[in-house]
Amino acid sequence: MKRTISLALAIGMLFALVVPVFSAAPPKVAIVFDIGGLGDQSFNDAANRGRLMLEEKLGAKTTYIESRTPSDYEPNLAGLARQGYDVIWGIGFMMSDAIKNVSQQFPNTKFGIIDNGYSEEEYKAMKNVLGVLFKEQEGSFLVGVLAALTTKTNIVGFVGGMDFPVIERFESGFKAGVWKTNPKIKILTNYTGTFNDAAKGKIVTMGMYLQNADVVFHAAGQTGLGTIEAAVEQDKWAIGVDSDQNHVAPNHVLNSMIKRVEVAVFEGTKMLLDPKFASHTVVFGIKEDGVGLAPEASNRASKAATAKALEWAEKIRKGEYVVPEWRVDADKLYTK
Repeated sequence: MKRTISLALAIGMLFALVVPVFSAAPPKVAIVFDIGGLGDQSFNDAANRGRLMLEEKLGAKTTYIESRTPSDYEPNLAGLARQGYDVIWGIGFMMSDAIKNVSQQFPNTKFGIIDNGYSEEEYKAMKNVLGVLFKEQEGSFLVGVLAALTTKTNIVGFVGGMDFPVIERFESGFKAGVWKTNPKIKILTNYTGTFNDAAKGKIVTMGMYLQNADVVFHAAGQTGLGTIEAAVEQDKWAIGVDSDQNHVAPNHVLNSMIKRVEVAVFEGTKMLLDPKFASHTVVFGIKEDGVGLAPEASNRASKAATAKALEWAEKIRKGEYVVPEWRVDADKLYTK
């Protein structure tokens, strides 16, 4: 069983602690990025905005390292710990084993990881780790509603990076949003196997457009920039992910599923710096304002489609509808 705590409660607890925690020397915070790296205009760039927020709002001294291969994860994390950083973040679920190993080697350093949580038993062995998870399925449900109410061909697509649980949640939520709106819409799905190959993302998406899809949602990091490029070339719609990607192609990005990784890094760092910190997993969903749609200025969906998506968001926030987390459950909503 994972230890979980609501973001709202956690933030409330933090306000009383800010002054004593940060009254001494500025905290030193470091980030280790996955092989996807900066420049994806999505997940990693969102985490980097969190680092910059720490500099601006807390006066933190920060640095970062971009990993070239998975074998870099542990040396990068351990090297920063040896340099005396107070908090070190691993960005991405692929660093789960590296965080687990290095955190036990450096018990006086605090570690955070995005997109991974650990079991109760694992946390007993590493009392200096914060796991951060998101309910990606909830935000993806909302863009699924927009896609269903935008498509004119009744064919839409989903492009994933690597087929891991976190990306499956994007797929499942998107499917549920589409099929709860219109259970007869066909959804084309393809996993590219990579998060840093825009050319491959473009090829896969072009194939979907050639099969008459007219809206494609990607959850593929830098690979997804190829999805947006294909949308521009074919004059179709793409849906962005993690960050507001409207600026990439303002006339072809319908909306973006916002995953507030920057907030997780900022608030999570404050949790980790609390002298009373106890290892646990924090979960961000619609209720905690951790996922959602892009700002109205970046929305290209119709007013009716947007209103319907927001109606669903309120139902999810109130617990009146639970979005399926896994594709096996989402697929039951499809009517051939």
